[in-house]
Amino acid sequence: MNDKELVGKVHSSMYHQLEKRGYATAVDVLMDSGILSKTDYELWRNGKVLYLEKVCKINLKKLSTILHEMRAYAKKGNLKPSFCVYKRWAVKKKNGQGKKPVIKLRFSKSASEDIEKQYATHFVDTKRIEEIKAEKQVNSGDDKQ
Repeated sequence: MNDKELVGKVHSSMYHQLEKRGYATAVDVLMDSGILSKTDYELWRNGKVLYLEKVCKINLKKLSTILHEMRAYAKKGNLKPSFCVYKRWAVKKKNGQGKKPVIKLRFSKSASEDIEKQYATHFVDTKRIEEIKAEKQVNSGDDKQ
């Protein structure tokens, strides 16, 4: 996939995520673009993969291009960056008592703080979020009638 196609996929994914739920994430861009499978994403979230880049079907330069394009798209659209901590999905202990300790997930091989932050940043369209909330209120009001 050349850079032009990649940019198109990033922009399309972000547009659709923002329309649907009011925010866009790097992991969803990667899945929408066919770079990260849902199965590999779930393995990573369950702590079976050391870092996310390991299971992405594209080289690091292209991954960097994706993160850059996401930031450029967000800047043009006046989207609000929101840092999110990704934690391993909680699993109950075998004896059913409590949960395992919270473990923060890693995105990159280097574990560079800047790169980790880029992957973990969600871009929020605050106006769209308000529209979605208003639509839900209208729809829940319709249910009561």
